[in-house]
Amino acid sequence: MNPDHERRLHEFAVGRWTAGVIGLGYVGLPLLLTASRAGLGAVGFDVSQQRVDTLARGESHVDDVSDDELAKALADGTEFTADEARLSEADAIFICVPSPLGRNRQPDLSYIEAASRTVASVARPGQLICLESTTYPGTTEDFLIPAVSEAGLVLDDNVYVAFSPERVSPGDELKTAQIPKVVGGVTEASGDVAMAAYGRLVPEVHRVSSARVAEMAKLLENTYRSVNIGLVNEMAQLAHELGVDIWEVIDAAATKPFGFQAFYPGPGVGGHCIPLDPQFLAWRAKEANFTTRFIDTAEQVNTKMPSYNVDRIASILNRRGLPVFGTKILGVGIAYKPDVSDDRESASLEVLKELERRGAVISVLDGVVGASRIREHGFEPESLDGTTEGYELAVVLTDHSGVDYAAIAGRVPFVYDTRGVFRRLGIDAVNVEPL
Repeated sequence: MNPDHERRLHEFAVGRWTAGVIGLGYVGLPLLLTASRAGLGAVGFDVSQQRVDTLARGESHVDDVSDDELAKALADGTEFTADEARLSEADAIFICVPSPLGRNRQPDLSYIEAASRTVASVARPGQLICLESTTYPGTTEDFLIPAVSEAGLVLDDNVYVAFSPERVSPGDELKTAQIPKVVGGVTEASGDVAMAAYGRLVPEVHRVSSARVAEMAKLLENTYRSVNIGLVNEMAQLAHELGVDIWEVIDAAATKPFGFQAFYPGPGVGGHCIPLDPQFLAWRAKEANFTTRFIDTAEQVNTKMPSYNVDRIASILNRRGLPVFGTKILGVGIAYKPDVSDDRESASLEVLKELERRGAVISVLDGVVGASRIREHGFEPESLDGTTEGYELAVVLTDHSGVDYAAIAGRVPFVYDTRGVFRRLGIDAVNVEPL
């Protein structure tokens, strides 16, 4: 074994090295604080000076990172900067930038491209460069190998490159430091170093043979969820036509101790993963002249769920002799999942915007997202502490805990529950219709 390689392995495994993170959002900030809690050096870089200044003041913008946790990290020496040159101080650079879809639902790789340019300008001998952003198989090789070459470095001689997919679920009890990580190097030596580094951050590291395998593993994880959500969304529509309660059906099927995992219908799919990640795989498949039938079908079902729910709402109003146009509707929740303020790609918003396009008068009750963000979406915020008079219907789109759902059913003539929360909480209200 190369003596320098053996030394780097030892340093990452037992030494006190410094983690540098590019991108201080929902993935990057928790990862940086995980490194700090592990007793490592921590330097966080973001192109937004405003975000850097806010973090440096001890104010967190991420639900899963409290101000107290941020204050502890700062006291332990964690630094935030908008100066990319500071990343040269890091022994490992973790890239945690967004990887959204463009207007035509093709991968937008501009953030990864920008991060690669940053790597090319700051990479130094001995560093590990690891991409965590969700992307298509081959991205790490396509972007980071040229970047380290441009920096004058030689793979496995004086620099290491790997991929480890982010695994963050905002609002869940499991945090970054508790979740096993998949790691794959673009070479065996790079995989060795990456595994040693991540072994300091998380309780379990699953080593795979290549960066491409690790990249595809992430896409499989979220494609699995997308396809199964698409299946249950379609089953919900069918159950309604057959006069069957889909929620009771799922509860019954979930009693089977093997061969079944419960997924639940809703207003659609949202967030930064499920609506987006399968499309990276579908896009890459088209380049290989391969048709991803399950992915395409699931997307068709899931993207039509907001419109389906709007049609159900229109039907409820019609039975009461009311049009959608001009009717006051209370939207309960606009986040993409319960108890988080994240509304990225939220299907709840799509439902409300479609109702508004049809002429409904919309207000929103969501104390987690907050009044200012609700107004940014063009809606008026509502509160159960205020008046709820004049609403003909409330539609539960995000089932935040802490909401008094019984009070909503008591104050609004009719409720449409897309999340099954009334059944789950055992609230018996005759004016509630579930999806």
